[in-house]
Amino acid sequence: MRLRFGYRIAYECTQPTPTLLMLRVHPSRENDLHSPDLVGTDPAVPVQSYIDGFGNLCSRITAPPGLVTLTTDATIESSPVQDLVMPDARQIEVGQLPSEHLVFLLGSRYCETDKLSDIAWSLFGHTPLGWARVQAICTFVHQHIRFDYMAARSTKSAFDVYHERTGVCRDFAHLAVAFCRCMNIPARYCTGYLGDIGVPKDDSPMDFSAWFDAYLDHRWYTFDARHNRPRIGRILMARGRDAADVPLSNSFGMTTLRHFEVWSDEVA
Repeated sequence: MRLRFGYRIAYECTQPTPTLLMLRVHPSRENDLHSPDLVGTDPAVPVQSYIDGFGNLCSRITAPPGLVTLTTDATIESSPVQDLVMPDARQIEVGQLPSEHLVFLLGSRYCETDKLSDIAWSLFGHTPLGWARVQAICTFVHQHIRFDYMAARSTKSAFDVYHERTGVCRDFAHLAVAFCRCMNIPARYCTGYLGDIGVPKDDSPMDFSAWFDAYLDHRWYTFDARHNRPRIGRILMARGRDAADVPLSNSFGMTTLRHFEVWSDEVA
């Protein structure tokens, strides 16, 4: 299955503004690309690439004063198989986890395990270990949170989401990630494209999506508390502890978002 994906995002800057971008497809999907996934800029400015500490492919530019538009339009081969479901996947004891995954057990900027630990154990302490426990967390978050674009804000944490009971896909992911970590299950935040492929079309404008990975049975599995069902057509861009590690853009100066458009569609 071939997907066409891309974006058109415009910012207005008051002065030359160094900016970090996380808009490229993750290196793990590089061999699936049919056409280059490059960050185009208008006006043209130099774009430098680098790999961050989590293995994500990042870009850096200095945006000129005025309007700068960022674009890409590429195609990628995507599996027609839905997210894997492995009900027998076991939970790994903390002492047996690979050392490089321990960071995904710790609290982070948007996932306050210290504030949510008692809540998590009261909600999920009775559930079976492993896959069933992660699925119970996803189901609870899916049912507990009402999706609402108007409830989004950049400072909203998992603890806020639990009490306010509203949010967007990143909020669903943050709360599920925090609960998993509280239950000693490594979890990492993921962001990327998720078009309406294999599901009814959503009439609202498309945005980038957020989901998470949980480490079970010595491998990472994809979970999605926002939709709470296996999906096809995910295109991973970046992974980290939470959204603070994988912002679409991080500007070192005053910028104003003027245009935002994202697409991901199956190519006939």
